Amino acid sequence: MQVSEKYNLERFESVVNAAEMGIWDWDIKAGTVFFSDRMAEIIGYELNELQPIQFETWFHFIHPEDLSKAHERLTSHLEGDAELYEVAVRMQHKLGNYVWVLIAGKTIERYADNSPKRMVGFHREITLRKIDEQKLITTSQLLDESQRIAKVGGWQLDIPTGDLFWTTETYRIHETSPEEFDPCVDTVIDYFLPDSKRIISEAIEAAITEGKGYDLELSTYTTKGKLIDVRATCTATMKDGKAIKLTGIFQDISEEKSIQRILKKSNRELEQVNIKLERNANYDALTGLPNRNLLADRMQQTIERSNRKHNSFAIAFIDLDRFKEINDTYGHSFGDELLCSIAEQFQHSMRSCDTLARFGGDEFVMILDELHSPDECAIILTRILDSVSQTLMLKNKAIQVSASIGVTIYPQDNSNSDQLIRHADQAMYIAKNSGKNCFHIFDVAKDVAEKHQHEELEHIRLALNNDEFVLFYQPKINIKTNQVIGVEALIRWDHPEQGILPPVAFLPVIEQDILDINVGEWVIEKALTQLFTWSEEGIDIPVSVNISPQQLQSFDFVKRLKGILKKFPNFKAGSIEFEILETSALKDIEQVTKIILECHDLGIKFSIDDFGTGYSSLSYLKRLPTEFLKIDQSFIRDMLIDPDDKAIVQGIIGLANVFDRRIIAEGVETTAHGEQLLALGCHLAQGYGIAKPMPAEKFLSWLKEWKKKNPWEYLMANNYR
Repeated sequence: MQVSEKYNLERFESVVNAAEMGIWDWDIKAGTVFFSDRMAEIIGYELNELQPIQFETWFHFIHPEDLSKAHERLTSHLEGDAELYEVAVRMQHKLGNYVWVLIAGKTIERYADNSPKRMVGFHREITLRKIDEQKLITTSQLLDESQRIAKVGGWQLDIPTGDLFWTTETYRIHETSPEEFDPCVDTVIDYFLPDSKRIISEAIEAAITEGKGYDLELSTYTTKGKLIDVRATCTATMKDGKAIKLTGIFQDISEEKSIQRILKKSNRELEQVNIKLERNANYDALTGLPNRNLLADRMQQTIERSNRKHNSFAIAFIDLDRFKEINDTYGHSFGDELLCSIAEQFQHSMRSCDTLARFGGDEFVMILDELHSPDECAIILTRILDSVSQTLMLKNKAIQVSASIGVTIYPQDNSNSDQLIRHADQAMYIAKNSGKNCFHIFDVAKDVAEKHQHEELEHIRLALNNDEFVLFYQPKINIKTNQVIGVEALIRWDHPEQGILPPVAFLPVIEQDILDINVGEWVIEKALTQLFTWSEEGIDIPVSVNISPQQLQSFDFVKRLKGILKKFPNFKAGSIEFEILETSALKDIEQVTKIILECHDLGIKFSIDDFGTGYSSLSYLKRLPTEFLKIDQSFIRDMLIDPDDKAIVQGIIGLANVFDRRIIAEGVETTAHGEQLLALGCHLAQGYGIAKPMPAEKFLSWLKEWKKKNPWEYLMANNYR
């Protein structure tokens, strides 16, 4: 062998060894084959361990799943169908594991009939390459799946060429595929809605010319015509001060934008409801005048202003004479119109600095501010009396009314706002007893009101000790099913001289006294006793009782309640419910919430009474853990004729649904009320149209006769069954 040939051979062997390839040379017809040592080393053997050496020897080491592929590729090449024989297979290593091997070969000699004569080739381990390829495939699959789940697709624009590349998810977002759609900037922009098209065009232009990125929320159509909301972002790659490439994402945010729109609409609706509730909390629904809540605020402001300026103001409590007679004669609607007309007359007689509020029924309270002397107050009150006593023409009827006015003057009467109204109220009764159509100024020196209060408290305390109080029960029904779902226990005073007295005749007197708590506990114990009696007679019906603000927020309320419940070992959870006023519940929301939760543990439910008349906010309603809301009867009574009252009722029902509260409508007087409530989605009701409060001994007979004579049966049978 010449030196140059030897050198070339050595160099070839060095290259082969460096490439870690095993070389083979196969004489196909003779069946002999030459293998280099590296062939065996790839699978962990010495070449002499694989005797006898034949070409088929290596097929024994190929993974069964790759064997047919290897045979097919070899056959295809030998038959002349493929120029090269190349296949990647798994071969079993001596240690038992499999390694990836690239097998490549080529026939270098053939016979005249084109049959193969000699073939050469190599084996090379490619395990690491295969692992890297699999990692790349897995990474690509994970990226594609992540983009699919997040609905985020990528894109890249080569600015010099104009080529636009989309990822798989970007095609999916646009409801197309690379086979169906060849994206370019102009075509894609044309799918955007006009406003979005203008925005994205300007943004892309700024990105190309100035390198400015963007992050936009836009609306576009897919290639199938579906309208979607997308987020489009872009960052620019710069070179020599020029943008050469834009890269960004497309994200389908249609679902999020839809939710945002729904929430925005809901927030607007809730805001409107809250505005109506807040207005109702401050203004009288009938006359539009300030109500008690706003009056209290105005009075406090007036007291503070009077203290700063060292001037006087008067509180006038006005009660209309003969109004009940007129109302009973001509009806509630007529009475309401009369109240509105008189309210207008009052306002014409006032000064701009004065405030007029409707206190309730036919009672009004006026703040006469910035008085220089009591005589000035008398002049204004005389003008008011003259205006109201004039004959009114209402619905072609001449109506004559007058007013009795009680007045107290601050700071001569140096009391708080509640006491000022109470003193004016007491003075009004003196005016009424003095012949009506006049005013009386409260005499602070004699302090008649305090003496009267003391006497009244003593009378009530004696009545409690003498067991003169009784409970009446007013049914609550499901007007959709006629089922009686409970009763409300209402206290009455069986006065030995005056007969049955309603709560308004004595409960206001004890509001600030410890007697209020004693009476409240008597009501709870009496209701539990009645529950036990009915239970023994087979009547299982829940009873609700009213809890005063003072009793509810007393420091040992829950402890004293537990003491009462111990007297009733068979007490059934859920059989009694406490009704609390909306305003009292919200004075100390944290404390009231804590008390309610402790009572829940004792098996007692809660409802908010007279809902809508206080100053509730949505956040307070959400936080207060009550089961029921009782819509105040003033809204229910007038909702058939007053669209605002109907809207408020509808709003409260919507709020109850949002906050998962059940609704009870008070003041249901007619089947028309029931029909309207059903249409609004309120099924639970209470009112004179169903039954008036009755003694316990009459309730069982009423219950037996209910389905035979109840006024809702026809309505249910024909409309809502």
